[in-house]
Amino acid sequence: MKSRKKCTAIKSLLLATLLGSAAWVQAAPGAGIVTHLSGPLFVNKADGSMRILSAQSTVEAGDTISTQGKGYAQIRFSDDSQLTLQPDTVVTLNTYVFDASMPAQDQLLLTLKQGGLRSDVGKLGQRSLDRVTLVTPAASIALQSASVVVQYRPEPKAVAGIERLSRYLALTGAEFEAAAIQSDTSYGAFTSVIAARYSYRLARAVAWLDSKVAGSLSTVAAVVPAAGPSLSPGLYVQVIDGLINLTNRGGTTSFAAGQFGYTPSFTQPPVMVPASPALGFAPPPAFSSSLPSKATSSGSSAAVECVVR
Repeated sequence: MKSRKKCTAIKSLLLATLLGSAAWVQAAPGAGIVTHLSGPLFVNKADGSMRILSAQSTVEAGDTISTQGKGYAQIRFSDDSQLTLQPDTVVTLNTYVFDASMPAQDQLLLTLKQGGLRSDVGKLGQRSLDRVTLVTPAASIALQSASVVVQYRPEPKAVAGIERLSRYLALTGAEFEAAAIQSDTSYGAFTSVIAARYSYRLARAVAWLDSKVAGSLSTVAAVVPAAGPSLSPGLYVQVIDGLINLTNRGGTTSFAAGQFGYTPSFTQPPVMVPASPALGFAPPPAFSSSLPSKATSSGSSAAVECVVR
């Protein structure tokens, strides 16, 4: 009889322990949750594991999130900020620190690796303007307390290939030139002539390739097509509300509500685009209804959806 009571007590203790653990796991703080989802959404965790996320899944600092195909995803963070991802987007939540009672520790750092997103900064950005940053391959964006659409289009692989070939030919040409200079003997003189000839030809080839690359980039910088599918490579921003700063090696440029920005690469300064580049950012209606409706500095509605979509 005593043995049975002892066994029952042990089972009850184990059950209580498991329930307590489950409650602790459920209450474990995360950065945010997936509020809306259309299509597959994957996450690469900091420990190297990969998972499939669903609506109400938790997102944590260190996660790399990626949408697939034509799917959109929306994430709401604990400070009421929102992140809406367009299809084929990869973004990492590098750092997220928010405690309502400890503003000195505020920190939000995101990295957009490809694709596009809309960021609506919440309480963290409103009280700590200088601690909300989105890093992209073309520029670093100080989001402050803004609502902004950001889209990065990588350079075509062909352009990158030309740059690599140019560097290789330049190195080979330098080796030939060094061989020509160092040749002293009669046999070396013959080698010197051949080396000098090929060095000259390689130098011309490198100059031609460099002109092609430079021409492509200058064309990209000068022309921003109006049609979404034909947008030139580079980083595009559309400020819906607030103020942001784009910074790269070319300099820093500020953009306010209603303005559009662009930079083709990390080495060229961001410039203002006079008209909407038609980014093609069109989440499902359920997503749009949850986005904050903000006014511009003049007090009029920003008319976000008709501009972005």
